[in-house]
Parts: sequence; C-alpha cells; structure tokens
Amino acid sequence: MTREFLEHQRRIGNDLTTPMPQYRFPGLAPGDRWCVTARNWLAAHDDGVAAPVVLASTNEAVLAIVPLAILQPYAVDVPSDPGALEG
Repeated sequence: MTREFLEHQRRIGNDLTTPMPQYRFPGLAPGDRWCVTARNWLAAHDDGVAAPVVLASTNEAVLAIVPLAILQPYAVDVPSDPGALEG
C-alpha cells in the first residue's frame, strides 16, 4: 500500500486505514500488503495512484476487469524469503 493509494481508497468509500476491532482488522498503513477488489484497484490506476501488485498472488479472473498490460508495470515480486515481509 502507498499513502496515495490508501487516501484514494478512503475517498471512494473503501477506508482501509481505520481499525475495525470487531473484525480483527487493524487498519492498514503505507508499506502494508492487502488484497483489494480489481475494480477499486483499476479506479486507483485510472486516477494515477495504483498500488504495486504481486502478480503471483493475483487471481486470473482479475484479467476480465484489468488487462495484463495495465497490471505489468505495477508488478512486484514476492521475496525469496517470505519471512522478510514480516516487520
């Protein structure tokens, strides 16, 4: 997640930063990883604030909404040591 992406999501009604303890959701901060809907990600792309995408973790069904050519420039890899993702 980037700050710009999180701000955009809040503006479109998808607040990912506010903790919701009743759902055990701590709220997200820049640098966190999270799954968002393809439509919300595409809206962020269209507005110039798309977040990076781990293509290996992206369901193929997303391609019905977001063409691969749009996703590829945002692609990031999962590190060879997934433990490196823990902060």
